[in-house]
Amino acid sequence: MATSKVANGNGLSETKGKTITCKAAVAHGPGEPFVVEQILVHPPEKMEVRIKILYTSICHTDLSGWKGECEPQRAYPRIFGHEASGVVESIGQGVSDIKEKDIVVLIFNGECGECTYCKCEKTNMCEKFGVDPMKRLMCDGTSRFSTIDGRPIFHFLNTSTFTEYTVVDSGCVVKVNPQDNLSLKHLTMLSCGVSTGIGAAWNTANVHAGSSVAVFGLGAVGLAVAEGARARGVSKIIGVDINPDKFITDLINPTDEEKPVYEGWGLTVLLGIHSSPKLLPIHPMELFDGRRIEGSVFGGFKGKSQLPNLATECMQGEIKLEKFITHELPFEEINKAFDLLIDGKSLRCLLHL
Repeated sequence: MATSKVANGNGLSETKGKTITCKAAVAHGPGEPFVVEQILVHPPEKMEVRIKILYTSICHTDLSGWKGECEPQRAYPRIFGHEASGVVESIGQGVSDIKEKDIVVLIFNGECGECTYCKCEKTNMCEKFGVDPMKRLMCDGTSRFSTIDGRPIFHFLNTSTFTEYTVVDSGCVVKVNPQDNLSLKHLTMLSCGVSTGIGAAWNTANVHAGSSVAVFGLGAVGLAVAEGARARGVSKIIGVDINPDKFITDLINPTDEEKPVYEGWGLTVLLGIHSSPKLLPIHPMELFDGRRIEGSVFGGFKGKSQLPNLATECMQGEIKLEKFITHELPFEEINKAFDLLIDGKSLRCLLHL
């Protein structure tokens, strides 16, 4: 049985077609500390890709899922994580746009490029690989992870990145080309949070010069919204958060006294996965005069076809990805990284595998 060790940095062929034994941070119950243990990662099946994870970070959605805040979504043992970058170890039958040794970013909201949704300009969802919080196995109904004694381990949000190796659908893998001014660890930020925030400002809200924006919640996603709004030259950004430490940032730059919301055309954009319908107490008449509420998944970006363009803009200095990485830790300290997020002390803690 193959191990996670690779003979040289230029090739991963030693493990192709074999079951890999490697380390993963496994959650065995709601809120229980992660256990870094040896697991088995099986070869990719048709239209799947196996990836050696190099960097992964922690999003609040991982925190909510780990806690089991939404009972119907619970599944244990499970490998959480959905923000990561790495290198392709092997590909399954039928994969043509990704090859071994490619440097890639993983995305939780995939794109097959062929279904009705992917061909529609009105949505970035995908019939085959779109995000589904209830999904816990691969598309064929089986897991690519198992314990050393052969018991299945569940997947999470199409990705499962808290492991040295993972297997994902090919539609959830985006090839990137790191440059001198933007390393692979910085590009990891495009895997979820930063793309979601920037896209909410650019694609969903379509902010522009003269717009005013209020951001509720100044975590990584909220600050990405603010950074996206700043990059588009909005006239005012108002930040709202119950944690006063979150205001120590240069992303929030109010410049005049313009009203943030107008009757007739005010737009509220909802981001993230929410555990209860009780979180939105609103009277229908609040929308009577033209105000709108709109959801946004992955910032409206079609991941495989549009994320490379966002990466290019970041490389050109449009967005400073490095600002979102506030901590870096070795993978074995994942529980410490979660504590930083729970205590409101980090935006993104990058784990090195």
